[in-house]
Amino acid sequence: MANDYVLVGAGLFGSVFARQAAEAGKRVLLVDRRSHIAGNCYSERVEGIDVHRYGPHIFHTNNERVWEYVLRFTPMNAYRHRCVVRHGERLFSFPINLLTLHQLWGVTTPGEAEAKLAEVREPISQPSNLEEWILSQVGHELYDIFVRGYTTKQWGRDPKLLPASIIRRIPIRLTWDDRYFNDRFQGIPENGYTAMFENLLDHDNIEVQTGVDFFENQKELEAAGERLVYSGKIDEYFGYRFGALEYRSLRFETERVAGDHQGAAIVNSADVNVPYTRTVEHKHFAMQTSENSVITREFPQAYKPGGEAFYPIRDEANTALFEQYNQLAKTTKPGVLFGGRLGSYRYYDMHQVIAEALTAADRELGVPTPLRRSA
Repeated sequence: MANDYVLVGAGLFGSVFARQAAEAGKRVLLVDRRSHIAGNCYSERVEGIDVHRYGPHIFHTNNERVWEYVLRFTPMNAYRHRCVVRHGERLFSFPINLLTLHQLWGVTTPGEAEAKLAEVREPISQPSNLEEWILSQVGHELYDIFVRGYTTKQWGRDPKLLPASIIRRIPIRLTWDDRYFNDRFQGIPENGYTAMFENLLDHDNIEVQTGVDFFENQKELEAAGERLVYSGKIDEYFGYRFGALEYRSLRFETERVAGDHQGAAIVNSADVNVPYTRTVEHKHFAMQTSENSVITREFPQAYKPGGEAFYPIRDEANTALFEQYNQLAKTTKPGVLFGGRLGSYRYYDMHQVIAEALTAADRELGVPTPLRRSA
């Protein structure tokens, strides 16, 4: 047995775990069914522009350990995300902030904004779903403009059927601060995400094999190492024994255009009758000016077996189903470590996956977890 670890999935969880194990002197084989490393973070340079092939990835965290870890493998630029929402023929600042409320209602101070919001909020003391929560915060007009259509398209179901945790990720501010994220540390890898992963996996103890399907080679791969680390879909690993977990997927349409298409990295399309959720103009992540540009439109769609599972749908039924798989993993596969967005069935951001991988590696390798951590 040549390897200490066989890792399935060359995204963030698998790659970070591989690096930590390699630096601890362990031999690692990392495989991925795709033809490239970096998972959904994969970027590709087109006409000098780093294109995020699986949707935009904006790094942000308050976790100092995670930030310092990332900086080992890439310099980060100073990008701060500010979103624009198109609804009908109007454009709005997003997330909801004082500028948004000025554009909509003409208010100019936090006090005026709070007074207006107090008029329109729905008196729901214990919101039980996404729709009820946002109505209790901003009322029907803002919900209809910014949330209802976009969310229905993104998740393929009525917002009443979704957990409030999805929308609570987005701040609501009564100041002129229009940044999307509150985190202390933010940015985009200066040389693209793929280059960051290449540096992350550049270690003598790591062997990377792409274009390798785990299930077509499961017997050989499980025999190739003492321990398996799996960051794919946990339900698929167990042959969908209890049924399939639900995910949302995406389809991308990318084209090269002349000039500056929209003047922002992301413009959300909130109308439910517009089939895509957002248009991404990639060069703005690097704050580039160029004669040409590359844009991508994102079309949410139902996940189908064999496709790409992007977003776990953690409603009550799917959460209960995941717990069945989680218990099955603990009782029947104690030698397999599951992690990442698909292995943990959680709607993780990048920094959360890195933190999960670092913590799992600390535990696995017997390394004391540093005390200097923040959420």
